[in-house]
Amino acid sequence: MKISRLPLKLATLATVTLSSLIPVNLPVKASTFSETALDQSKVIAVARPYGEGKYDLLVIEQIPEKRDCWAENGSNPTLIDPLLLNFDFTGICRRSTDSNGYSIRLDGNDLGLDYLLRVVPRGGELVLVGTPRSAGYSEIVLGSTKGMAQGFMKINLYPGWQFTKRTYQEKVLGHFYFSGSQAAIAAGGDIPDTPPATSASPSQRTSQANFSDISSNIYQGQIAKGVEMGLVSGFDDNTFRPDQPVTREQLISMAVDAIGTVYKVDLDATPERDVVPFKDVESSRWSAKKIKWAQWNFLNIGNPNNTLQPSEPISRAELMDTMRRMAIHLKNRLDLPRELQQTQEAMAFSDTSGSWAKTVITQMSGYCGVATPMNERGTAFRPDEKATRDYTVAAMVRVLECVEAEAQQANKN
Repeated sequence: MKISRLPLKLATLATVTLSSLIPVNLPVKASTFSETALDQSKVIAVARPYGEGKYDLLVIEQIPEKRDCWAENGSNPTLIDPLLLNFDFTGICRRSTDSNGYSIRLDGNDLGLDYLLRVVPRGGELVLVGTPRSAGYSEIVLGSTKGMAQGFMKINLYPGWQFTKRTYQEKVLGHFYFSGSQAAIAAGGDIPDTPPATSASPSQRTSQANFSDISSNIYQGQIAKGVEMGLVSGFDDNTFRPDQPVTREQLISMAVDAIGTVYKVDLDATPERDVVPFKDVESSRWSAKKIKWAQWNFLNIGNPNNTLQPSEPISRAELMDTMRRMAIHLKNRLDLPRELQQTQEAMAFSDTSGSWAKTVITQMSGYCGVATPMNERGTAFRPDEKATRDYTVAAMVRVLECVEAEAQQANKN
């Protein structure tokens, strides 16, 4: 970004049949993601109260040999004292609080696009359910609090379910899976120690991002790939909203997640250089850790007031500057030449001559066609227009593919 300018029972419910807990006509889909097993004693699902009688899902993972992230008390239900709320949990706990941080995986199929995880009151307890996003599938029930009380409550997973972590090309990502096996569920919960790894062959790597509003979008294929890679997700109404502007913090978050598909990103790592926190990015903000990590590693963010204005939209010019920095960072980590080699003839855009980002836009046009005309038509780049979700995802996927191709070529030589 010239971001210097810049300025996401069974066993105990005897009356509930297995078929009612598993989706009818379960969508079998290929995925570029696999999963890895976790120490189940180090992860917990919590029903977190908010508002009057409302609860959402919080997943907490304890980092080994660090101070406790939570304490448990009682049973039916088990009350949770989320200690991480009382101290700086950086480097001690990992947590996920929304659908970008956890999803259902059943028999090797990632159901994040098909099901929304919710905590709902039912029969004198809170139940963790997967609610289908479209017709044709049944609700999935994954666990319950085994009672009701005031405050935070532990969600006990039913037999056949366990916590795993998402992996991509053998790299462990931060995304949690509630991973189930229909055979284990039917058998009462005999789960293998290591979940089956599932990886798609190149011919299978097609997206299941069947959003209702991208069927005619020119970036549909790249949106699909971005969703599969975990860079972006849709909305609860099964839309992607491709024309919606991308904010500064959203772009940074996506860029960090994109880098995480190439190597493991440790958001809790000690910075290699001093970074002054932005005045308008509180440590409790959902994007704070990613923004700090980006500052330390690949972005030159700042302005005279030391503010980021994280909720402000970015421009297409700023997007290209960020993509350039991201590509250089990845090439450096992969021991590739830092220069962005031109893979094709750069386009002569008709409206960039007066832009501060003219050189960057031209360079990114010649680098695997990352920079392209507005809506892929004509010769106008529209550098000052707001960057939309569809083009942002497309640009990010293009950078990753370009770096990957260069790395593969380097390995052959």
